[in-house]
Amino acid sequence: MLKYKGYTGQVEYDDEAGIFHGEVLDLRDVITFQGKSVAEIELAFRESIDDYLEFCEQRGEEPDKPFSGRLMLRLPQDLHRKAYVNAQREGKSLNQWIAEKLEKAC
Repeated sequence: MLKYKGYTGQVEYDDEAGIFHGEVLDLRDVITFQGKSVAEIELAFRESIDDYLEFCEQRGEEPDKPFSGRLMLRLPQDLHRKAYVNAQREGKSLNQWIAEKLEKAC
């Protein structure tokens, strides 16, 4: 994974074409990049982010931001209660407990 200005890029290698190609993950907009070496793919990733931010500025648009880390979650009451009780048993806040369970699942 590549990180730059809060954005995350995922890279794969195409052995048939002999290139690395990647995509920025945490946006609704599509930003891709490619290169033939690690140095090239890292530079292409940063340049793609910078180009995207400049493009948005030129158009007077707000760029899509990486995820904030806040999530509104609606649960059935019974599941909410069970999660809360389990969090309390482990001495954790409900938020911390859910985050840990999601981390394990992902």
